[in-house]
Amino acid sequence: MTPRPAPTARRVRLATELRKLRERAGLTSTEAAQLLGTSSGQLSNVESARFGVSPERVRAMAALYSCTNQPYVDALADMAAEKSRGWWWDAYREVLPSGLLSLAELEHHATAVRTAFTAHIPGMLQTTEHAREIFSQAIPTPTPPEVEHRVSHRIKRQDFVFRANPNPYSTVIHEAALHMRVGGSRVARDQLRHLIDMSLREHITLRVLPFDVGAFPGSGQSINYLCGPVTPLDTVQLDQFHGPMLIDAEAHLEKYRRLLDVVEGIALSPPKSRDLIHSIIHSL
Repeated sequence: MTPRPAPTARRVRLATELRKLRERAGLTSTEAAQLLGTSSGQLSNVESARFGVSPERVRAMAALYSCTNQPYVDALADMAAEKSRGWWWDAYREVLPSGLLSLAELEHHATAVRTAFTAHIPGMLQTTEHAREIFSQAIPTPTPPEVEHRVSHRIKRQDFVFRANPNPYSTVIHEAALHMRVGGSRVARDQLRHLIDMSLREHITLRVLPFDVGAFPGSGQSINYLCGPVTPLDTVQLDQFHGPMLIDAEAHLEKYRRLLDVVEGIALSPPKSRDLIHSIIHSL
């Protein structure tokens, strides 16, 4: 028997949201299954993302669970309607960890992205040479083909900022990341010039957090906030040594939205951020 493909990140999220709706309605899986005219085993398979579900079934479940948030229900139905997997699956499922595939999928469907980075240039704005140097330093040491797979995957993810009619992308980069000479002075200068060029695009907002700000919330981590079609379907991605970690609990989403608001508020304005980047280029 051919193994069933692992569920996509969005299918897992859909399953999670359907389970949350049932639990908020105060129904057990057995009770809900009876009302839906199915078995508790089938419902369990849907809520664990082992089985897919149709948009019509999603709307029926939302009605049974007394969910009146129509934009939210519409977004869930749209997720259920997706049948095909994207470029990240076809080209990279055999060579990259599943966490990177999930990140690419979530970015592809995001309506906006907000990030804050302390020690790194955000992947969405990295040059090819900068990314290649970063991946070459991984532990255990990757082979040249492994490095190139990761580089090409990262560059393809940048479709989010280069596509026609792109969605908003906002980032805060700590000054420390701008001083790191990744790949040497030439590569570092090219990377900084690329940041300036990208920051001039209408849909991109780049702010720098200067050294003199001192301590600030979330200083110990990099944050990637992926906005969904409605706020309850947002996702936070945090970098971990073993790979990306995805967070979608409502309380955590609210916490990271507030954190990003604070960090953006204390960072330099976009024009002043470009001035600081220019000064660092001249010092290299």
